[in-house]
Amino acid sequence: MTTQRTSGRRKQAMAATAVVAALLTTAACGGGGGDDDGGSKTGAAGFDAANNKVAQASLVKKGGELKFAASQDADSWDTTRGYYGFMWNFARYYSRQLVTYKPEPGKAGAQITPDLATGLAKVSDDGKTYTYTLRDGATWEDGKPVTSQDIKYGIERVWAQDVLSGGPVYLKDVLDPKGEYKGPYKDTSKDKLGLKAIETPDAKTIVFKLPSANSDFEYMLGLTSASPVRQDMDTKSKYGLKPFSSGPYKFQSYEPGKDLVLVRNTAWKAASDPVRKAYPDKISIKFFSNANDLDARLIAGDYDLDIGQTGLQAQGRTTALKQHKANVDNPTSGYIRYAVFPQSVKPFDNIHCRNAVIYGADHVSLQTARGGPVAGGDIGTNMLPPSVPGSEGQKYDPYKLATENKNGNVAKAKEELKACGQPNGFKTTIAVRNNRPTEVATATSLQASLKKVGITADIDQYDGSQTSGIIGSPSNVKKKGYGIIIMGWGADFSSVQGFGLPLWDSKYILESGNNNFGLIKDKAIDGLFDQYNTTLDDAGKAKIATEINHKVMEGGYYLPFVFEKYINWRSNRLANVYTTDGYSGVYDFVNLGLKSTK
Repeated sequence: MTTQRTSGRRKQAMAATAVVAALLTTAACGGGGGDDDGGSKTGAAGFDAANNKVAQASLVKKGGELKFAASQDADSWDTTRGYYGFMWNFARYYSRQLVTYKPEPGKAGAQITPDLATGLAKVSDDGKTYTYTLRDGATWEDGKPVTSQDIKYGIERVWAQDVLSGGPVYLKDVLDPKGEYKGPYKDTSKDKLGLKAIETPDAKTIVFKLPSANSDFEYMLGLTSASPVRQDMDTKSKYGLKPFSSGPYKFQSYEPGKDLVLVRNTAWKAASDPVRKAYPDKISIKFFSNANDLDARLIAGDYDLDIGQTGLQAQGRTTALKQHKANVDNPTSGYIRYAVFPQSVKPFDNIHCRNAVIYGADHVSLQTARGGPVAGGDIGTNMLPPSVPGSEGQKYDPYKLATENKNGNVAKAKEELKACGQPNGFKTTIAVRNNRPTEVATATSLQASLKKVGITADIDQYDGSQTSGIIGSPSNVKKKGYGIIIMGWGADFSSVQGFGLPLWDSKYILESGNNNFGLIKDKAIDGLFDQYNTTLDDAGKAKIATEINHKVMEGGYYLPFVFEKYINWRSNRLANVYTTDGYSGVYDFVNLGLKSTK
């Protein structure tokens, strides 16, 4: 699950980064300036009050406008195409699924609970058949009932990758591994029954018949890509401009890159929805082009929270921790921030050249650029987040990035350069999103440390809203000579499959919307994923996850920066606010409310 981060100018980011480490050390450990840890006169809940627990639940009121701010738009608001983490979180306002995450803080929020379905799946046929019954009263925004056929059609849209590229394709690969179905827009079969792996014997029953068992299948049905879409309301590539609502809110207006407004869907029935409380009357998003401006508006109280949910920028962190500490939380996210080396760009087809970058990097400097140990996170040592079963956290450190090589190892890097036939170093380009100051600061840090070992790296800042067509296009990556891509990733669901399959499995190398940036084609890794899918016991799954992570690190495809932490802002007005593992440690949007509706 890729993320969104706010934008800004390089000079502002670098100036703030230079002082942030010292400020964080004093502010985060001591008092909070005007606000103490236990709350404040302004009504803020207190430092870390919403971190894995519910803050201000008893104060929530019905009504008012919940105001989000954002540094850029979603990749798409189409439930099939969206892949940003905040889009999945927000999309539950206007879309429902058979199952979804529990609206609870912490680890409990990563558990699946019924939504449109009356209960979790009835599983039979050795884990290959899943049967659901739809609950009564679920309707579309025009009052017509949501049917099993609508759910089937919504899922079938995942097959239309030529028209609807960008979203997760787990369901496509699990239900149709041979790629026989052509998708709803190209279905030329006489019966027009669509994907045979999904049966809808009546409007209230839906049956999934998997060719092979997959132990994470029900988690895949909790993704927004499994949302119902009504065929007569499908506008194909334009659907993201105004999705047809099955949830408590519907689109009132949307101007891409400027603002989005949701209002109540009056056809939604609370009795049909065990998940959503629908407290606000109105939900809005205002898009900004400058991250520091956005942070300033949040701190001024003009908006309630940043939809991107990856924390305040350096300047905002400093102000918040010194003056408004009761308004922030410091959660550990489920994300890893990293650099990845596309093997299509020479000399990164050679593992020793990849290793030269890994050893040449100053990992403390990279951590500092991301905000230090408090706001950036622990130094990353491998590619499996601590929250995913099978992770060994920092204990698994094959390159000794957090210990003896934490400041870089010039001698070791030069050894690797000789081994890859580049004893005098080489030139390459780092690709980084222009609307993420912290990523730009990270790129600048990496550039400086690589220069010491003879590697000259130019930095190319590209439009962060165009990720899927720029770094997500392997042909464009090769054309541009992007030897190093800076990125971040969180689990689509809490397993090695939910985190690593799009990144490391060769089947997931796509012409557009690609996330296997390293272009990894390793039969051993592919085979371990196949083995994982049919392993049903938790201990066995965790063991395979550990093995996959080891294989990935042994290939030298990644330079992990941090196991991410961040300083996240919430306004004085927010109530019923908490972080959840279901969305990688960020605030759960679905039942946020306000203490005052004025």
